[in-house]
Amino acid sequence: MASAEDVVVVNKQVLLKHFIPEGAPKETDMELVTTGTIRLRVPEGSNAVLLKNLYLSCDPYMRMRMTKHEEASYVDDFVPGADVKAKSKPITGFGVGKVVDSSHPDFKTGDYVWGLIGWEEYSLITKPQGLFKIHHTEIPLSYYTGILGMVGLTAYVGFYDICSPKKGERVFVSAAAGAVGQIVGQFAKHFGCYVVGSAGSDEKVNLLKTKFGFDEAFNYKKEPDLTKALKRYFPEGIDIYFENVGGPMLEAVLHNMRIKGRIAACGMISQYNLEKPEGVHNLFLIVGKRIRLEGFLVFDHYGSYPEFEEKVVQLIKEEKIKYLEDIVEGLENAPAALIGLFEGRNVGKQVVVVSRE
Repeated sequence: MASAEDVVVVNKQVLLKHFIPEGAPKETDMELVTTGTIRLRVPEGSNAVLLKNLYLSCDPYMRMRMTKHEEASYVDDFVPGADVKAKSKPITGFGVGKVVDSSHPDFKTGDYVWGLIGWEEYSLITKPQGLFKIHHTEIPLSYYTGILGMVGLTAYVGFYDICSPKKGERVFVSAAAGAVGQIVGQFAKHFGCYVVGSAGSDEKVNLLKTKFGFDEAFNYKKEPDLTKALKRYFPEGIDIYFENVGGPMLEAVLHNMRIKGRIAACGMISQYNLEKPEGVHNLFLIVGKRIRLEGFLVFDHYGSYPEFEEKVVQLIKEEKIKYLEDIVEGLENAPAALIGLFEGRNVGKQVVVVSRE
């Protein structure tokens, strides 16, 4: 019988074929390849962790990593397959995996973890300090790609820490049926706020009101004047805006913000595929209305994760928070799932199942 050192498996990976300077990415910009075999043992003398990947997260920020940047960004650009020659490097993103082997003292074989992993069947993580051990395996493991992972922590930090809410305040969430937005809206409702969300289809608007408990919601694609639409839902103005979209939506929001309102800028998905980002023409309102607009990165708030995890696990167990996933089966279908984010195809958090163990 072969020892663990002798066990090798074929590893499949999703590669970015080339950089995409502008426009929406296409499935053909990525490819599924078989990169040979991988030994199910971490290298001698390393401090590494070898994972069998189970679930992958599709997130809008990944589009920015498909463009070559001359200046460093907060996340590295992907490495196209043509640039790495014989040694391929897959697309990376947040995901959940099971530890196959480890030489790191914080992780042992059989542990479940979440963090940045490759879009592949097995990932060797040479710097496992960025991995989080999963303590609540009684909760669906896929939740750690979303509500109990980066996405949930983003919603938690953005709403509670950046926006500093007060009970009874008026909250607007754009892209509210998305992975982050659906959670932000529920945090705000639990806190005692009035909450309105925007989404891109009537189906999603209905979900916001019936499943996620938003007070109101509207289909922004059916609103010829976003400024007037927001005035209709917020006749006395907006106290807190959770920004996921940017562009014309942000401009409309600024017209409707109350004095000393707060804006947490999480992302701006409407701008990611544009060659020239759209301008916002009323930024002076930030001065006159004394608005605080703060962009933030979840990576800066990882120290809050243990507290966040315990609080949100309890909310899930008590059924005080709802969560919706859009599940796609198979690594080969990951490119289509990612592209769907920018076409509004997903309803809820987009997750790709690589393996169910």
